Amino acid sequence: MITAYSCRCGRTYEPTADRWRCDCGGLLDLPPAALPWPPRRDTASLWRYLDAGDLPWREVTMGEGGTPLVEEDGGLRLKLEYASPTGSFKDRGAAVLVALARALGATRLVADSSGNAGTAAAAYAARAGLAAEVFVPARTSEKKLAQIRGHGAAVTVVEGSREDTAAAAVARVGETGAFYASHVHNPYFHEGTKTFALEVFEQLGGVIPDVVTLPAGNGTLVLGAWRGFEELRAAGLSGGVPRIVAVQAERCAPLAAAWAAGRPEPEPAPPALPTVAEGIAVAAPARGSRVLEAVAATGGAVVTVGEDEIAAAHAALAARGLWVEPTAAVPYAAVRRLRAEGSALLGGTVVAPLCGSGLKASL
Repeated sequence: MITAYSCRCGRTYEPTADRWRCDCGGLLDLPPAALPWPPRRDTASLWRYLDAGDLPWREVTMGEGGTPLVEEDGGLRLKLEYASPTGSFKDRGAAVLVALARALGATRLVADSSGNAGTAAAAYAARAGLAAEVFVPARTSEKKLAQIRGHGAAVTVVEGSREDTAAAAVARVGETGAFYASHVHNPYFHEGTKTFALEVFEQLGGVIPDVVTLPAGNGTLVLGAWRGFEELRAAGLSGGVPRIVAVQAERCAPLAAAWAAGRPEPEPAPPALPTVAEGIAVAAPARGSRVLEAVAATGGAVVTVGEDEIAAAHAALAARGLWVEPTAAVPYAAVRRLRAEGSALLGGTVVAPLCGSGLKASL
């Protein structure tokens, strides 16, 4: 599975423990992959979909993947990603990144996160016997901080923005030579999140949904899901890809602003009031142009929801027995708004993930 990185400048690199960006400063990607199908039968985890090759996945896995798909009214299905081992969909990408770190001989890793990705990195690092340090912004939920520390990782709290947090982590990587387990910069993270799409395809009986509504901060689930659905299409298993509706909080919506203006690249969002959707409060998403490209390629859109809408969706989910963190209510809030507006974006089978557990953060 270990495949060479590529940059849009034309350079390629074999993965090494210290490689996380191009020499030109650009982002690294992975080429399109052939989808191994049908899935393997020796595991029920997300690794059943991946050609793991030299990755020591059995030393890392905690059974991530296989989250329930719950049927609601009007063709809506909610995928309970908060049923993942550490309580969020970030386990999908973290499991792959940590397995890669082990395969490349890393002994320690550094991650930066608003909470869930750091928790996942800490947990899987502990599982694999790697030392970990996680950088988080000061606004991070205390429950998430306790979880990260509980897994034995060092926590560095950064006063400032999510972007300041990432800069501090990059500086530490430069000082220590640690593996940078970045869910933003390392494209192997998307090899994990793409399994969300593959599971949905199987759970729907071998068909794709018409629409998926996905939260978008750094866009790791948008990019992973798009990659997974594209691989299904390329393998001749589906006739196309679902329409992706990416959802941001109104108070921090650089992707939505770029989409509305027809710009291919988001501009950093201006300072705004804090949002309860802390997990997607990313003012300058590094892969923003790629997220916009993926959404456009599916005929989808980028939309926003307000704080009151997030709170109402959170309460409605709780009333249905589904206890999620506020950020996780964002895709469902978008479904509720678009339905109320009679939007043409919805129709047919709609899948929305509930990405994080309410035990991690609350309103």
